[in-house]
Amino acid sequence: MSEANWYVVHTYSGYENKVKANIEKTIENRHLEDQILEVRVPMQDVVEMKNGAKRQVQKKMFPGYVLLNMVMNDDTWYVVRNTRGVTGFVGPGSKPVPLTEEEMIPLGISDAGKIEIDFLEGDTVVVTGGAWKDTVGVIQSINMAKQVVTINVELFGRETPVEISFAEIQKM
Repeated sequence: MSEANWYVVHTYSGYENKVKANIEKTIENRHLEDQILEVRVPMQDVVEMKNGAKRQVQKKMFPGYVLLNMVMNDDTWYVVRNTRGVTGFVGPGSKPVPLTEEEMIPLGISDAGKIEIDFLEGDTVVVTGGAWKDTVGVIQSINMAKQVVTINVELFGRETPVEISFAEIQKM
């Protein structure tokens, strides 16, 4: 059996959740659970100002697109392509192109390259690579999805926040 990859499907704008629900229903009805493994509408948390009040809401990262983790074959292609609201797969012509590992990491759906960390906000770290090599800083925030920490470094006599990859820092 072929390996499952992540594919991007273009949908009518605003139909992303309907397409997700329709594909999941079809998977259940046609018993394709072993071929179409996951259907996602990537969301992100955004702070919105409305009537002077801050609210945290979820917005679609890519309006008009749905991500599918599936084994590409004639049956799965047909099921997805003929789902109401789907305009087609992303790729040249009618040939779907799977996402690469590099494209999946910023989306937070790749397990490859994920680094387990043993530090927390407030810990002092030293940068081991990149432009800030040998700089010491205190972790201000940790972003697991992007695999980066934000530390304050001194630049021109001022504290400046800088994002550093997990791979380029070490706990002191």
